[in-house]
Amino acid sequence: MPLSVRRPVGFSAMHTNARSAVRDTPARRDLRRSSSIGLLSTYPPTQCGLATFSSALREQLDRASGSVGVVRVVDQPECHPGREVVAHLVNGSADSASLAVQHLNSFDVVLIQHEYGIYGGPDGADVLDIVDALKVPTIIVFHTVLNEPTPQQSHILQRLLHRADVVVTMTETAKRRLVGSYAAEPAKITVIPHGAVDHGPVRVQRRSTDRPLILTWGLLGPGKGIEWAIDAMPGLRDLRPRYLVTGKTHPKVLERDNEDYRNGLVRRAELRGVSDIVEFDDSYLEVAELADLVERADVVLLPYDSREQVTSGVLIEAVAAGRPVVSTAFPHAIELLTDGPGLVVPQRDAVALELALRRVISEPGLADTMSAQAAQKAPDLLWGAVAGRYRQLAEALVSAARVASP
Repeated sequence: MPLSVRRPVGFSAMHTNARSAVRDTPARRDLRRSSSIGLLSTYPPTQCGLATFSSALREQLDRASGSVGVVRVVDQPECHPGREVVAHLVNGSADSASLAVQHLNSFDVVLIQHEYGIYGGPDGADVLDIVDALKVPTIIVFHTVLNEPTPQQSHILQRLLHRADVVVTMTETAKRRLVGSYAAEPAKITVIPHGAVDHGPVRVQRRSTDRPLILTWGLLGPGKGIEWAIDAMPGLRDLRPRYLVTGKTHPKVLERDNEDYRNGLVRRAELRGVSDIVEFDDSYLEVAELADLVERADVVLLPYDSREQVTSGVLIEAVAAGRPVVSTAFPHAIELLTDGPGLVVPQRDAVALELALRRVISEPGLADTMSAQAAQKAPDLLWGAVAGRYRQLAEALVSAARVASP
């Protein structure tokens, strides 16, 4: 997908976390208005965590002032849903790539969401041609930073690091990986947490119910670790819990395997004799419905298999809602939970999950203490605060470009 437009080089330090080249940006021609932002990402109606993230961030950025337009990454040509979607980047289509670059270069600054699996080419390598062709300041958000990447994955990430004016990670763990394993410049990296929906004041007190509610939510697929959570349930029978797994099967998993994974989990619950404890709900919940469900949870359970995951939107939402969390030891959970809001256990260890859940549900005062710790973290995690930090980055980059202009 080669593109003819090349991005100029010649960077100079203009801001602690913002470096910019001399570029011909629309912002130079109008110094009075807020900067416009072009967002490159998957986007609703696509169902994935990245699309949900981008939709929430765009809404808050628009609210804060300034125009935000979305170039939506898709696998097949589609119509444009919503006025905010200005173009589609159709993976594998050179024409759509050229059009996407034209649209992105019409904004003052571009914000790129990066995951290896969403762009075309091996490990999403086609995104490199897009970034190379940009002529405006560019922020790249890394949602995945692997400890053990393949050579191709390492090459892509290092190229993106080189081309970005500012890099955003959502955890300090991801930043340390970029510096230690990819030789990134620390001053080029800003840590901004994943955002969470603001549902009003956090309620710390646990709800007293006959059956404590253990909740796991999100798109369902292999790697979520639900197997080990099911295996933990027989040992908790005396507490009469209700373990609710809510969320649709991930679209790519559904396309590849139909509902084999979900059906396998149902059979596992039957074999373990806990069908009366474990419930599966594949309905789509609107934001308000999900917020109500999370608020009613006695404990949120994240039994993920991954040891690499540096970002979890579900984890952020749970902590921002003031819910106690039991999680396996993926990097984001270790960073966010170990000072109070949750308990962290090894992956694929049903016994450890069982013991941690028992503590939260039955140990006097523990759940309330965890909720109080989570509530202290909540204000900095809400989408309004998070979008404000992205807006500050964008304005700093555009201001630097203005200063550098002839």
